[in-house]
Amino acid sequence: MSLARFIAAAPKAELHVHLEGAIRPETLLVLARRNHVSLPADDAAGLRRWFTFTSFARFVEVYVTIARCLRTAADYELIVTAFAAEQARQNVRYVEATFSPSMHHTLGVPRAEWTAGLRRGRERALSEYGVRINWIFDIVRDRTAVARGDSDVTLAAALDGMADGVVALGLGGTEPGNPPEVFAPYFERARTAGMHSVPHAGELAGPESVWGALRVLGAERIEHGVRAIDDPVLVAHLARTGIALDICPTSNLRLGVVPSLAQHPLPALLAAGVPVTINSDDPPLFNTTLLDEAALLAEPFGLALSAVRDILLNGVRHSFLPAAEKQSLLATHAAEMDTLARGVNGEA
Repeated sequence: MSLARFIAAAPKAELHVHLEGAIRPETLLVLARRNHVSLPADDAAGLRRWFTFTSFARFVEVYVTIARCLRTAADYELIVTAFAAEQARQNVRYVEATFSPSMHHTLGVPRAEWTAGLRRGRERALSEYGVRINWIFDIVRDRTAVARGDSDVTLAAALDGMADGVVALGLGGTEPGNPPEVFAPYFERARTAGMHSVPHAGELAGPESVWGALRVLGAERIEHGVRAIDDPVLVAHLARTGIALDICPTSNLRLGVVPSLAQHPLPALLAAGVPVTINSDDPPLFNTTLLDEAALLAEPFGLALSAVRDILLNGVRHSFLPAAEKQSLLATHAAEMDTLARGVNGEA
């Protein structure tokens, strides 16, 4: 068995993937026709071309257009179950998927609709596909949105959703000009209620954004965080405290965070002892999958089997599962990987 086949067959967990950004063209067509929404293309091939990343503005346009196709509980149930089917195809067993309540609120979808759809979809994901999904509800970072009360909408939905799998509060959206400090009160309330903190930081802004997420938001993982490499003191801090970076290499390339994969800081962060996980972010919008991202660990990053195994297991180690469930899943994944590894170039 080759390393590539090991990666494909290995059990996985994914911690940084946006539900709305994981809707595939075929599913989007069903939603658009169901809800009479006009799209820039009327077939899957045309939508894939439209999805092609050309600028951040286009990315936002595509994202919002996708969201406009969601109207009813059945729509949300469909996207969750379609997402679970795709995750199962890639041998993903556990996911912490990000969802943006304020976007749907702004588009006029009643909270009861998406709450019911997410709940039913999550139940079906486990029963039909063996994929356990927990949620990260993220605040869309925008000072105007704060003034409108959108962040309050997200926090309220997250707190109420804890019984239905919401495990963390996130922070996404436009990073430059919207520092973490603005959102400190929301994260304080979430953490007091027992939720975890996992903001985006250090993607389109520099190390100061990561420091803010750590010091002010109490971040337990950092979504992206690759710009931490610009600050050796921060890198040492992440390594010492064991705070993981949820890294999405193709997303970083498409958004211009790195000029090429050959210059991606993942190997340097690993060498410095920073724990990382591998993730797809918005897979169809960046023309990737979790399998594609994991394959990059072998080429071009050139990691050996043991390092690839460790990173894949980090998806469980740094999850927000309860301790006992985490240890059980970690043991199961490790045992399966060890069996697979014996067939990789004769390695044990």
